[in-house]
Amino acid sequence: MINIFSANTVKMHITDSKKAKKATGRKAKEATDRKVKEVTGMTILELQKMAVKVRKGIIDGVHSAKAGHPGGSLSAADLFTYLYFEEMNIDPEDPKMKDRDRFVLSKGHTAPGLYSALAHRGYFPTEDLQTLRHIGSHLQGHPCIAHTPGIDMSSGSLGQGISAAAGMALSAKLSNDSYRVYTLLGDGEIQEGQVWEAAMFAGARKLDNLIVIVDNNNLQIDGTIEEVCSPYPIDKKFEAFHFHVINVADGNDMEQLRAAFAEAKTVKGKPVAVIMKTVKGKGISFMENQVGWHGKAPDDAEYEIAVKELADAMEKLTKAGEA
Repeated sequence: MINIFSANTVKMHITDSKKAKKATGRKAKEATDRKVKEVTGMTILELQKMAVKVRKGIIDGVHSAKAGHPGGSLSAADLFTYLYFEEMNIDPEDPKMKDRDRFVLSKGHTAPGLYSALAHRGYFPTEDLQTLRHIGSHLQGHPCIAHTPGIDMSSGSLGQGISAAAGMALSAKLSNDSYRVYTLLGDGEIQEGQVWEAAMFAGARKLDNLIVIVDNNNLQIDGTIEEVCSPYPIDKKFEAFHFHVINVADGNDMEQLRAAFAEAKTVKGKPVAVIMKTVKGKGISFMENQVGWHGKAPDDAEYEIAVKELADAMEKLTKAGEA
């Protein structure tokens, strides 16, 4: 008599072994791809110059739309640049690549910054930035996964993005996939209760493939975050939810961003929270640290000033590279 249970057990073992080998091979290839990507990464100067281009795209978009949110887009421009040009495993020619890293813009109103980074990375033409918020454009006021290449999650209702990101990170764990999930929150946004529900979930599930980034520019639409509803100390709150916390003194500095994300990759058994101090409106003198630029577009005269300042910044970086 044949013991069918033993036979099935052997068959299952063989099948599982093949799956394991396939998974191991896939992970090895992904690791190699990531290593090659790191070796061929951009220099700090190249990243700084790209960030200027990203800022120019933000200004072009909101000026053309005559609406939008330049302040928080500009404060996060260096972060967008670092993620899309240095940190994340992505392919603009294959936006839905299965093993790509995911990014969720939880503070969805700063879509102009994300759109500019995506355009300069090659997901769609930079000329599209001029169609921001126009009827028929795929670049609406908040990111939409259905219409824009490179968008991994529709967002805009504050507090919800981190929940979606935590779900993506858990999915990767359950599927034994190696991709990482990044999400950017505003410091005003973390006044939302749902943020902390998601943080509790991520910490409890030990989602070490989740990187939560807080853009701490200290301003929201109604004033400073202390005046509205202080979330300080932000780092201690995330630590209480079992996050490994990395404080970045200057989130507009590429060297500091590089160090922070290098540290994040070493963390095991905990999600990571990167709390970065930034300047709202960074790069445009009359917008910096001005709450009024949270959600309005520059007029023609202001646009010309902004463009001139960015051109000067690019020239300065170019000369620095030639020195």
